[in-house]
Formats: sequence, structure tokens, C-alpha cells
Amino acid sequence: MAKKKVQSEDTNGKEISKTKSSYTLKDLPGVGEATVKKLKEAGILSIRTLALYPLKKLMDEAGIGEKTAEKITKVAQDIEKMGFKSADKIWEKRKTLHKLTTGSQNLDDLLIGGIEPGAVTELFGEYRTGKTQLAHQLCVNVQLSYEEGGLEGGALYIDTEGTFRPERLIQMALAKDLDHNLILKKTTVGRAYNSNHQILLAKEAPKIISEKEIKLIIVDSLIGHFRSEYIGRGTLAERQQIINTHIHDLLRLTETYDELAVVFTNQVSAKPDVFYGNPLTHTGGHIVAHGATIRIFLRKGKGEQRIAKVVDAPHIPESDAIFSITEDGITD
Repeated sequence: MAKKKVQSEDTNGKEISKTKSSYTLKDLPGVGEATVKKLKEAGILSIRTLALYPLKKLMDEAGIGEKTAEKITKVAQDIEKMGFKSADKIWEKRKTLHKLTTGSQNLDDLLIGGIEPGAVTELFGEYRTGKTQLAHQLCVNVQLSYEEGGLEGGALYIDTEGTFRPERLIQMALAKDLDHNLILKKTTVGRAYNSNHQILLAKEAPKIISEKEIKLIIVDSLIGHFRSEYIGRGTLAERQQIINTHIHDLLRLTETYDELAVVFTNQVSAKPDVFYGNPLTHTGGHIVAHGATIRIFLRKGKGEQRIAKVVDAPHIPESDAIFSITEDGITD
């Protein structure tokens, strides 16, 4: 991040000048040790996180009054210069964006370079279509150098279905002549035992991201616990509201940290009223569909082959590609 001079005032009204990258929560006007502690307990560890945090969530989760919340959020947004930008500035940044390879050139080409940092990618499909395999492969690939298609960072894996297997990471690492011990060390796993625990792990992610230089978050799968815990039409509205908040927590992480990609897997269900075309649809309804930036539908092909189809992305036409799942991992 380029350093920029930022002018503000301290609690005594004195003008202070700092570089943008050196600002901390303690430098905000009117923020003492007690408030900093509240913010950090709520998972707000930086100026940028505070600038992006919804006001009501800030008040509820950090226990801060409305006026204080408005004041410190406004200062944080001023420091981060969260106003309008010209499209050419945005384009300049996107041109230098490093993408994360999937291991398959076909799939990378489909995604115009690979999995995109700063976005939330959904992988959905039936059982054994490669969702978890691809998630494991990305945990290995994210640790590669930029030249090799990686992001030179670690992975954070939220396992909701008990399907994470370190043995698979070892296989994939050895296939690339990588030190499997290092791959395992730089992959942090949290086993989510229910939907509340899953949400809590996502909220605790900022502490781990900073500490371990995390560049990839996997949630495998997003909706399993919610489907089993919220049963019946009477619980649907509450379930959808909670899922919506959870997805936006994940999306906010991609906007807070440079080069952070979030990938979640999702299940499918069959529409009983569809007689022509594909009756399968992702679970979670419009909330999940709108929450994901890029949505990829996976289905089985012949033998080891799988077919990936981009069904929604702001910059990719609806198209598909063939890749394979082998003992060595994801390949063409």
C-alpha cells in the first residue's frame, strides 16, 4: 500500500500528520484503550476494517454509542479515502491483480486467469463433482510464488462437514515437488460444528489473517449447517437473514485485506416443477446468488473429467471448461 499523508486532529484538537499505512485505531479522535479493546474483541483490528464496518453492527458488536460510532467511522473512511474514483484508476489496479491458479489451464482460462482476490467465488454442484478437491488444491496453490500462479500466502479452511484431509494436501504438494510440511503448516483449519460456530470462526478470521499472512479463505460448505438446523418454512426468513449477514462478513474481508480470495462451496437441490432443462439449483436462494461475486457450477464428465460452468460473473460470459481430478490433484 502506498503511503499517503493524512491530516486529522487528536483528542485535544491538535492537528496530527501520519502516513495512511501507519495509522492505528489508537490514533482515532476520542478513542481510548477501552474502546480499542471493544473494537478488537469485535474483530475490528485496523482502520480499514472499521471504515468498512456497518454502523449498526459496530454499535451492537462493539457496544459503542451511536455518536461515537458515527464519528470514528467517518474519520476512518476519510483516512481510507473511501469516496469516488475514476474508472482508469480502478483499471490500473485490476491490471496488476495477481490471480490464483486452479491447477488446470482450461479452468484458469475460463476464469480469465484463475480465482480472483477481492471477490467471493461460489463452487456449487452435486456430490463428487470436485468442490472439496478444488478447495484442497487451492490451499496448496495459494502458497506458490506469483510467477507460478500463487499468491505467496497461507490458507484458512473452515470445514463444516468434516471433509478436510491433510493427506490430500500432502499428495498434491508432493505432485508439485513442494515441502508438504510447510504446506500443512501454512494451512490453518477450523472445524465448524454448527451454524453459530461457523459464523464465529469467520468473525475470528481477521486475527489469523494478519498473524499468518492468509491470502485464501475456504468455507466448505457454506450452507450445510443452516439447512439441517433451520427446518420448515417458518424458519426460512430468519435463516436467510443470518446467511446474508455471514456472506457479507466474508465479502467485507476481501475488501479489507489486499490479495485475499474467498471461496465457498455449496450444495444443490432439485426443483420438482422443472420438466425441461437442468432441474438442479444451488441451495440458499437469491441471498447466496447475490452474495457471491463469481458463481461456478460443477458437474461430472467422463471418468476423471469434470465440467465447470460460469453461471454468473461481472466480467466473464456464461461459458464452460473441462478439467480433471487425479491422484496428483486438479489438472487438465
